[in-house]
Amino acid sequence: MIATEGTTQTKTISILIADDEPIARDRLRRFLSTQPDMSVVAEARTGLEAKDLLSGGDVDVVFLDVRMPQMDGFELINHIPAERMPLVVFVTAHDEYAVKAFEQHAADYLMKPFDQERFEKCLERIRLLMGMKKDARQVEDMKSLVRELKEMRARPSRFAVKTSSKLFFVRMEEIDMIQAADNYVCVHINGDQHFVRETMNSIEARLDPDKFVRVHRSKIVNIDRIKELHPWFHGDYQIVLHNGAQITLSRTYREKLFSRLQV
Repeated sequence: MIATEGTTQTKTISILIADDEPIARDRLRRFLSTQPDMSVVAEARTGLEAKDLLSGGDVDVVFLDVRMPQMDGFELINHIPAERMPLVVFVTAHDEYAVKAFEQHAADYLMKPFDQERFEKCLERIRLLMGMKKDARQVEDMKSLVRELKEMRARPSRFAVKTSSKLFFVRMEEIDMIQAADNYVCVHINGDQHFVRETMNSIEARLDPDKFVRVHRSKIVNIDRIKELHPWFHGDYQIVLHNGAQITLSRTYREKLFSRLQV
């Protein structure tokens, strides 16, 4: 707030939206349009566009998608000098390492899909931080952590599960099985079931191929959880997990599993 001759004037917070998905940009712009103290001054579809827009140092806050073409959010952070670094709100769909780091080092993070209530909390945090003096050392700490984060992404050991009430993390080895369920994926963890809005292919790409194998078009199992294999009908097999769960191994995926098990 700036007081001038008995009046109170509020500084408008300038915002850059950087996301390669038009729908995501539209949603952010729509939410922000209801905030009288905030203004979307620019939008970027790629990391390079965002880098150019941030070079002038006229942006207070950037809503930054983690994964964008040409230059991702991680790389972009490392290209912005500390004195020009705006508050960063990372937007991510499924990067568990990013979430852990962003909670401590970025202004905030938004897990897609986020709702209005979660977005309002993000805006409250932005307003709070805008009233504080930016510490260049904190910016450098964030950039250093982001560099470390990029290395960790190449060797994920944890899996993020987002429910309606919370976001929690499990170690990969704790997962028993992953199963397609309509528009969701059901992750079986120590007997519990958790539904994630993601595709089987995207989840499979994040799993260690030495420890997880697809045994059916709609099922992926943790190899270490397999207890027994029993011949079934028409060349199929029945898989028995250590927790007692039984899964059909289809002929299409049989040889791949057998090679992993060295059968």
